[in-house]
Amino acid sequence: MNAPLRLDPDQARVRLAELTVVDVRTPGEYASGHVPGALNVPLDRFDQAVPALREAAARGGLLVVCQSGGRSATACARLAAHGVTVHDLDGGTSGWAARGHGLERPAGAPAKPVWAMDRQVRLVAGSLVLLGLALGLLVHPAFQLLSAGVAGGLVFSALTNTCGMALMLGKLPYNRGSAGAVDDLDATLARLRQGAGAGE
Repeated sequence: MNAPLRLDPDQARVRLAELTVVDVRTPGEYASGHVPGALNVPLDRFDQAVPALREAAARGGLLVVCQSGGRSATACARLAAHGVTVHDLDGGTSGWAARGHGLERPAGAPAKPVWAMDRQVRLVAGSLVLLGLALGLLVHPAFQLLSAGVAGGLVFSALTNTCGMALMLGKLPYNRGSAGAVDDLDATLARLRQGAGAGE
């Protein structure tokens, strides 16, 4: 198994022209702003992209990025399991922007940015915990099991470095971006196979 090579935002910026950048966030997050030239391959559809990503990595460097580094680490591990050497961007898109590097937005992207997935997960998980506690106090104590279930899910998520709630939230129209964003994966994979992405 090949461990991913980590690049900080400044190192990645210097090498951007020679790297194929793959953003594994949801299309909605991607449309809110991404590393220049990045191609969107959402993590929930990543497995079908592995052959094209392997081809892209064979031609040159492959940089995987998400919002803060968690999902890109998962993607890098999946690629490493297939023998593909990749680079992971330290700090993700947030780290890139924090260093003052510009982000691109697709034409026609909504003016209001989509919240990062980890922020959406925190909102939903916190709301469900509060709802379970409130219903447990006001209606019936059994509703507190909702809070316990969410807590158990969060512990499982941390132990396995997966997040079922993020996968479910990623399927909402809000996170899918434009109406054709899901279908755009085929076009993205074709671009990866043709060598598009590096230096764009």
